[in-house]
Amino acid sequence: MKMQRFTSFSAVLVLSCVVLLTFTAAQAQKKSKYVCDEPDPASLCTAANTCGSASAPCTVDITRAGSSSNVKPGIPNAKNNQFFCVKAGTTVVWMTSNKNTGFMVSFGTDSPFIPDDPIVGGGSKQVSVKAGTPGCYKYDAGAFYSGATYGMSGGSKPELVIVP
Repeated sequence: MKMQRFTSFSAVLVLSCVVLLTFTAAQAQKKSKYVCDEPDPASLCTAANTCGSASAPCTVDITRAGSSSNVKPGIPNAKNNQFFCVKAGTTVVWMTSNKNTGFMVSFGTDSPFIPDDPIVGGGSKQVSVKAGTPGCYKYDAGAFYSGATYGMSGGSKPELVIVP
């Protein structure tokens, strides 16, 4: 009787260890949801997600939707807040298609654009900057209605890759 109980206990212990190791391995292989956490983000740039060119500017539309903001690059079939790529030297025009809406885009201390100031504009004020420093960038983008009681919307955390 004691031998059978010991064997059952051992089997449960071994099974628990196998489940724990499998779960740990699965968590270690889970990919980050951020493109900038990938080893080579520029390798994810294709013609389908690259905005603008040397002869045509990249237009980025920042809109407010409820209590959040959306960033949509001027790429066919683009989705809100998707990552996109821009070649260095391309002019990027930040704008909003919402009337009476302002927006702000901040890259923190390492803006890849020239000039490297925070990008602040609105429905009647587009802001043009030139893509400068290649790399992958996470940035904050927010939109707000003029005179709104609650101020700026919850920002989104989109990503941008500037390729050489």
